[in-house]
Amino acid sequence: MMNAQDSELIRHNWTVEESLALLQRPFNDLVFKAQAIHRQYFDPNTVQVSQLLSIKTGACPEDCKYCPQSTRYDTGLEKEKLLEIDKVLREARAAAASGATRFCMGAAWRSPKKKDMPYLVEMVREVKQLGLETCMTLGMLRPEQAQELADAGLDYYNHNLDTSPEYYGEIITTRGYDDRLDTLANVRAAGLKVCSGGIMGMGESPRDRAGLLVQLANLSVHPESVPINMLVRVAGTPLANERELDPLDFIRTIAAARIMMPRSHVRLSAGREQMNDSTQALAFLAGANSIFYGEKLLTTSNPAANKDMELFQRLGIRPEGYAEGQLGGAEPLPVNCPRRDGGKQQFYDATVN
Repeated sequence: MMNAQDSELIRHNWTVEESLALLQRPFNDLVFKAQAIHRQYFDPNTVQVSQLLSIKTGACPEDCKYCPQSTRYDTGLEKEKLLEIDKVLREARAAAASGATRFCMGAAWRSPKKKDMPYLVEMVREVKQLGLETCMTLGMLRPEQAQELADAGLDYYNHNLDTSPEYYGEIITTRGYDDRLDTLANVRAAGLKVCSGGIMGMGESPRDRAGLLVQLANLSVHPESVPINMLVRVAGTPLANERELDPLDFIRTIAAARIMMPRSHVRLSAGREQMNDSTQALAFLAGANSIFYGEKLLTTSNPAANKDMELFQRLGIRPEGYAEGQLGGAEPLPVNCPRRDGGKQQFYDATVN
């Protein structure tokens, strides 16, 4: 039930002008407002930790200009077929052992074929039995495909909008904006939680970043997870030489996302490898409270897990689900930390090689 606080802050009628005005506020004012709202809905010193595995790599027919997995670009990426379930489960167990609470599986497809669905359904069931939240990103989904995955126990489905409707055609031509919105609608109708965000630094204007946030915030239900990605410039893709985005503009986008979608987890996602610790700390201050963690994010590098945990220690942050004080101070992180839910997960400290 929506309380008075929610009715004031949870909106679905944002305009691009309002969103742009947020992005253009004095930086200190913007981050202060975002942090204040963040504290009304979340513990400010916890971050949800997810791990992402590419279960099928390369050979994608789409022409997304940022993506090294497209068949249209020569990026030196080795193609891989759909992974065997046993290998996926080994990776999922390792993710749980290193502190992740959500396991995301991504396949480079336009959309899954009928023959692939039984395999994907079994994959979800097996990973779910490990006690992890499950997420998949497989391209466009028809209603019956979304329902099959939901029936198997899938928790989240990721399908990013990438940018504003106005700029979208500059980045992708093989799939329309409405196709993406239709997939989000199919996912929501099946009872799945929605993970949807975008990519910053693709040459878009501040108005385009504002427009993307409006599209997300004006969905009938805000996405439970909103990944804010920084473009990873990959040699061989059309955006390889794109000008680097000012990190403060990236932080502004995170802060605006937190203000416009107060109850969503805002994920500091792709591009973290290029961010220094200060930029990441600012992102958490601005309302980011979720990360992808591990050595790879699909096909691009990501900060090593130990480096992330070391930063968490320095900031006094703990993974969501762990009790207060377990990551504080300079003491080594314990193994088999007790969780608030009574379960246990192995959790390595930053000194383990």
